[in-house]
Amino acid sequence: MLNNVWFIACIWMGLALVASLISIRTGISVALVEILVGLVAGNLAVGFEGGTMHVGLVAVQSTGGQLHHILQSTEWTNFLALLGSGVLTFLAGAEIDPQSLKTNWRASLFIGVLSFAVPFGVVWFCAQYVFGWGLHEAQIAGIALSTTSVAVVYAVMIEGGFSDTAMGKMILAACFITDLGTVLALGTLFATYNLSLLVFVIVMLIALWFMPKWTQSIITRFGATRVSEPEVKFIFFILFFLGGLATAAKSEAVLPAYLIGLVVAGVFVRDKTLVHRMRSVAFAVFTPFYFIKAGLYVSLPALWTGLLLIAAFLILKMATKIVGVLPLARMHWMNKREASYTTLLMATGLTFGTISALFGLQNHLIDQRQYSILVTVVILSAFVPTLIAQKFFQPSMDAMHAWGRLYRKRMRILSVEDVNSEDRK
Repeated sequence: MLNNVWFIACIWMGLALVASLISIRTGISVALVEILVGLVAGNLAVGFEGGTMHVGLVAVQSTGGQLHHILQSTEWTNFLALLGSGVLTFLAGAEIDPQSLKTNWRASLFIGVLSFAVPFGVVWFCAQYVFGWGLHEAQIAGIALSTTSVAVVYAVMIEGGFSDTAMGKMILAACFITDLGTVLALGTLFATYNLSLLVFVIVMLIALWFMPKWTQSIITRFGATRVSEPEVKFIFFILFFLGGLATAAKSEAVLPAYLIGLVVAGVFVRDKTLVHRMRSVAFAVFTPFYFIKAGLYVSLPALWTGLLLIAAFLILKMATKIVGVLPLARMHWMNKREASYTTLLMATGLTFGTISALFGLQNHLIDQRQYSILVTVVILSAFVPTLIAQKFFQPSMDAMHAWGRLYRKRMRILSVEDVNSEDRK
């Protein structure tokens, strides 16, 4: 059964279904639950001893016979997981509101840049010179722990009703800047600089320039009347093509996916139907394989021996986020409560942290023990800062609107969100 392609597919999709049901019942991000489900299933094994079958965690199996992992990774599951990372990265870029990015550019830019740069530099230094990791291993650690989870922050904004406030949109835009730094670091530090890279950069720049016009043209001519979804297929075509060029140049496919998502974000804002179509395809078919696979590679035995390192990395990430974000939030006229709330949300991590760690593992830049440590820290950083922020520092809706009005006054700019808020009053 464990070698039958249909049973393998059944197991993977069954785990995705279980993760969805748990997510609905608990209110936890489905991506986070899929990683945890993959972690548990990936550490379950079947063994035989004296004609008796044993099922249990690999870490506690005592059978002397050969162990067979219940959840197995195959060539086609790896392919679907690869597509999942690319499409998810594209959607993360496409969720950014261009108007908000333009309106709150100063606060978003400064907070976003330091939210990436400070953790990246400090974690890289500590991993290499304090914990004794190699150069590339330390770089992967710095990239993985410098991220901010757009998915987690977006969910918090939606659930709290803050996504339409100037402050909420500023935080989301700052998340974009942080993750853009992560993607650029991943794509540049480990790229091979040759003719293939030059061709990739030129083609990507051309695609970025024309992509909004091409996408809008296809939607206008065909998208509203065709059940064959030509606009969705066109976006997938471009993503796959640029991903192929990126990997051929020894770069990372998430780089063009994120940038393409950003340039078509304006089209997505005007066409909500396209957003729902892309999101449905991604979260139903592709992303479960990616997140379950991310959990699959976490080794429980490696975790038991790395608990102190996990705690050290988590403290490092949160401390560096505080150093990088909190002073800037205060400089941009936030009260202590709002500044602390912003800082904690910027300290979350999930999607790009796991993408970076998995990239390092698959390219033999880090080993499985280091991967397990980094992914565990990333998962904890999705839980811990979010819980603290919502429990102790969550601001009121009036406070978030008040910050927007103050920011507009001090910067002498017009914020559409706050004008609408005042009109409602």
